[in-house]
Amino acid sequence: MLAMADPDLDNGPRTDRSATMRMCAVTREVRPIDELIRFVVSPQGEVVPDLKRKLPGRGLWVSASRRTVAEAVRRNQFSRGFKRDIRAAATLPADTEALLVRSCTEALAMVAKAGQVVSGFSKVEGALREGEARALIHASDGAVDGIRKLDAIVRQKRGNADESPEFPIVNVLTSAELDLALGRSNVIHAALLAGPASKTFLSRCQILVRYRMADDDKTARAARNSD
Repeated sequence: MLAMADPDLDNGPRTDRSATMRMCAVTREVRPIDELIRFVVSPQGEVVPDLKRKLPGRGLWVSASRRTVAEAVRRNQFSRGFKRDIRAAATLPADTEALLVRSCTEALAMVAKAGQVVSGFSKVEGALREGEARALIHASDGAVDGIRKLDAIVRQKRGNADESPEFPIVNVLTSAELDLALGRSNVIHAALLAGPASKTFLSRCQILVRYRMADDDKTARAARNSD
């Protein structure tokens, strides 16, 4: 009865664990939870993103879009949704993006810990040519020449009928962020190898891309095809 009377809020992370769809408090669209971000109120009365959907208390869901989060702040949607006077900082859209970036770097660090990533142009090139790579990573501020050469290898492999037509190419993190994740300096290129940790990283990148690009009517996914 509570969920029907108050559709904006869930009943907590444990009670709604099986839910796969939620309503965006701003657009009023029902969407898969992977396309939304859950927000809760901290003990200090501040709105905080709950990226892992585990923080206690009732949650309000907003489309994973920087513009939509900004609109929620502008329209005072969090106070309306939670039905109390709470603080939603003007920096919430940027703060949420920063948390999404950190989530990606933490996931990539776990990939490195599991031994499922190689970095450096030569090693990445070898992994691509030998068919060991499952995804390609470029620093978003990397030099165009190196990116073009590695992308050409991907195009060549995709031309082989035995290769998967979808090969993720990720460029959501800067060189400094890749350095932090991999514990190295001047990382521009990396390749993911097969393994569950790699899948987690790609999934988190997908959310970050969606957050940044959904408002531009572009495909929100971590991989772009190198056409």
